[in-house]
Amino acid sequence: MSIALFLLTFLFPARIIMQPAALPSTVAQLSPRPVALLLPRPEPLTYHAPRRIASYRVTATVYSAKASQTDSEPFITADNSRISRHHSSKRRWMALSRDMLKPWGGKFAFGDSVKVKGISPELDGVYVIHDTMNRRLHRTIDLLVGRHEKIYGKWDDVTIKKVEETPPELPEWQAS
Repeated sequence: MSIALFLLTFLFPARIIMQPAALPSTVAQLSPRPVALLLPRPEPLTYHAPRRIASYRVTATVYSAKASQTDSEPFITADNSRISRHHSSKRRWMALSRDMLKPWGGKFAFGDSVKVKGISPELDGVYVIHDTMNRRLHRTIDLLVGRHEKIYGKWDDVTIKKVEETPPELPEWQAS
């Protein structure tokens, strides 16, 4: 036995632990008594109406990637996206008037998805904002169509609404 172990056993001798005694039978005959329990009152529930997404009434037109309808670089949009030369209306890009874009005090930003309704079944749907329009135009959208497509027109009383982002699907948890 080492000296350290000897000192430890000398300074701290082993204790004898006694087993707890059984309770007397009189304890088992006690009846329970009522106890007052104070719980906090729950706060009343308040109703919060669901947030409503604003919709806007605008005028809609269509444009093609031509220098006569845009600027000197018709295949580059305001957010520096590139339009392919064989673009069609299935790509769903749009230009928005400056008064509706965030840099000029509006509610929309480049890259936002916008639901367009009120033109035609072929052109209604979700578009992505990639371009802006001349500063003289207000509350106007311009839908990008292909040069080879024969789509022309101007539509009043068209409704646009920002599409809210949906949260990504959470992966299913599995134990490893």
